[in-house]
Amino acid sequence: MGALRLPSLTSIFTVSSSARSSLFPRRRSSSQLVFAKATEVAESKQKLPPVVQEQGGITPRSQDFNAWYLDVISMAELADYGPVRGTMVIRPYGYAIWEAIQDYLNIKFKETGHSNMYFPQFIPYSFIEKEASHVEGFSPELALVTVGGGKELEEKLVVRPTSETIVNHMFTQWIQSYRDLPLMINQWANVTRWEMRTKPFIRTLEFLWQEGHTAHATLEEAEKEAMQMIDVYTKFAYEQAAIPVIPGRKSRVETFAGADRTYTIEAMMGDRKALQAGTSHNLGQNFSRAFGTQFADENGQRQHVWQTSWAISTRFVGGIIMTHGDDAGLMLPPRLASVQVVIVPIWKKANEKNEVLDAALSVKDVLHGSGIKVKLDDSDQRTPGWKFNFWEMKGVPLRIEIGPRDVSSGSVVISRRDIPGKPGKVFGISMEPSVLVPYIKEKLDEIQSSLLDKAIAFRDSNIVDVSSYDELKEAISQGKWARGPWVGSDEDELKVKEETGATIRCFPFDQPQGPKKCLMTGSPADEVAIFAKSY
Repeated sequence: MGALRLPSLTSIFTVSSSARSSLFPRRRSSSQLVFAKATEVAESKQKLPPVVQEQGGITPRSQDFNAWYLDVISMAELADYGPVRGTMVIRPYGYAIWEAIQDYLNIKFKETGHSNMYFPQFIPYSFIEKEASHVEGFSPELALVTVGGGKELEEKLVVRPTSETIVNHMFTQWIQSYRDLPLMINQWANVTRWEMRTKPFIRTLEFLWQEGHTAHATLEEAEKEAMQMIDVYTKFAYEQAAIPVIPGRKSRVETFAGADRTYTIEAMMGDRKALQAGTSHNLGQNFSRAFGTQFADENGQRQHVWQTSWAISTRFVGGIIMTHGDDAGLMLPPRLASVQVVIVPIWKKANEKNEVLDAALSVKDVLHGSGIKVKLDDSDQRTPGWKFNFWEMKGVPLRIEIGPRDVSSGSVVISRRDIPGKPGKVFGISMEPSVLVPYIKEKLDEIQSSLLDKAIAFRDSNIVDVSSYDELKEAISQGKWARGPWVGSDEDELKVKEETGATIRCFPFDQPQGPKKCLMTGSPADEVAIFAKSY
């Protein structure tokens, strides 16, 4: 196949006005990503661990949250910038988090009756044009291929921004009868959206995700499917990522282009901005009508199928960083950590080295044999103190220290990443497998729960219940989320966005009881909505 040339789109497209295209600060250069400003280093050097001082310093979160985020990604070796503006190279340590997400969700998708498959990356532009709201929503973000094999293509191709169109093209060929339904598939793929301003993991020109697509005989089946998948995402966020998302329904303004309803999980980041961490869409019959995707029902009548699509992407990795990280760096929930325990052997004299390393290797084998993800850092190029801080920065939940005295006593020292300093360190834990293994597993569970509890407390303390527009504006100006009754129009919603920078994140599934009046119009309201600034 000949080389494909992507045209420069910066002069063709403008930034989308849709909710998906909120803007972000410009990326820092590679040198800025690795080295903090000299003044930042000078001010914080006394408090930073040795590895951070050596690499230039992690910017404190309270000083510059965006700079802190980029520093953590660089120094924890999660990702780097690609040679094309807005692209990202995901490094092994960062990709391992995505693999852990895949491992969990793959099981859940198959348990709920879905099969993995793959669709082409290149989509005829005419497919995108078939569903009017879809093309309107995505046109500003499309990357187009106009030349292939050195020749002008008869029809320009779209580099996959999402797959509803090509999925429907194939569903139309595969679905003939009610016996072919439900058809439920998922694919793990890359997608391309030509964003004007980017942020690693959160918003890049190309990113990784899974996208599920299903076809059903009835609206009720499609709605049940859409709700089931947002529930899968919610449980993943709470139980694996320790992120207390708020599940709910998007407003009309925020609904996915081409969907009847969009459901979402909204997460509060460390800077109190909202992150749309996963979505599930009831597409109704919008795409099946556009593509003629029909089936013969039990009475032989031709009907259009009812459809859903749902996705979670590598932006969730960014959500984990921004939810749990601190000034020392990354902090990983144990269930998603590729290294749950790091063992750091300590010796000063040459004659102590062998016995310490032998003990450390024995502990590693015991833990590995018990299903714990463990790494032995036995390199002798760095001091133990450097290693402590390096693995703290990479967010490893537990550290085991073994020195000559520990070998003599048959015990180890264990430090928790989520409790800094001496309070998180415990001495004299026996090396005996019958003691050590259950202790480590218990502590990993405690850390998982502790991270979730801390995130819940932070979220709840930063949500303000409001009953008027003035109260909403005040809450948003303080950087908090505002929750209040809402039956405002689309125009009212856009006014809030224009005047405050906040959008309706969702109408939460968990709704308060009792009579309510819309904070904007004063009319009776059945639901409360959550407003926040977002990524």
